[in-house]
Amino acid sequence: MTGSRRLLVLSGGHPYDAEPFADLLASFTGWAVTHLIHPEAETAVAAGAANGVDAILFYDMPGYRFEGGKAATRPPSFTYRRAIADHFARGGGAVAMHHAIAGWAEWPEWSDMLGGRFLYDRGEANGETHLDSGYRHEVRYDAVVLDPDHPVTAGLPPRFPLCDELYLAPVWGAAKPLLRADHAFVRDNFYSAAQAVAGRMFSNDGWDHRSENDLIAWEKPVGAGRLIYLQPGDGPTAYADPNLRIFLANALSHVAAA
Repeated sequence: MTGSRRLLVLSGGHPYDAEPFADLLASFTGWAVTHLIHPEAETAVAAGAANGVDAILFYDMPGYRFEGGKAATRPPSFTYRRAIADHFARGGGAVAMHHAIAGWAEWPEWSDMLGGRFLYDRGEANGETHLDSGYRHEVRYDAVVLDPDHPVTAGLPPRFPLCDELYLAPVWGAAKPLLRADHAFVRDNFYSAAQAVAGRMFSNDGWDHRSENDLIAWEKPVGAGRLIYLQPGDGPTAYADPNLRIFLANALSHVAAA
């Protein structure tokens, strides 16, 4: 795809439907898109792949190895961390989608950039100890626009239906809330991520997770740039949703204008 602005897309570390996702990327007009997939993406970014790009779309969940019923983790390389920090320091922007909020469990600054963290095991987020996070696939709910005057929500109806995966996970520091889910973010509506990793899918037995924020999209300043996080985006239904495509196109333009 050709265009006047440069977009770097990072994926991998979590399964997704490649062809429908490619269709989503092809819908972004006016962008020259480079798509890198982990583990090679980490090496490429460390070597300068993010230099000069106007925006980064994070649809990745790197830093994990799932085996033996456990999630083993590792941090990104120093050069990768520096490359991402440099991107924001020079005013570059980013959009992070869906499972990106679970990426790099051993890089706490990543969670601080996003303003939230999905945990696969008991751990710390924003200075507090949390249980493993919750998930629920194919939830039918309405997304509610919180700031209709924001450039990212331009063209969206006040509320619109979605069918997608939701997370029960800590969120903090959302400078500009953009969307919330009309759904109860309580323990009974979600399943334990740690139990799923251990082979007990769709279980919340003995898992007493606290209630969490219903925000599913927000904006945060990062360095001299800004980042938009969008929780929807689990699969083809979300990729093709016209309202999510409007949101993503607006968000990319907005962060690139920082």
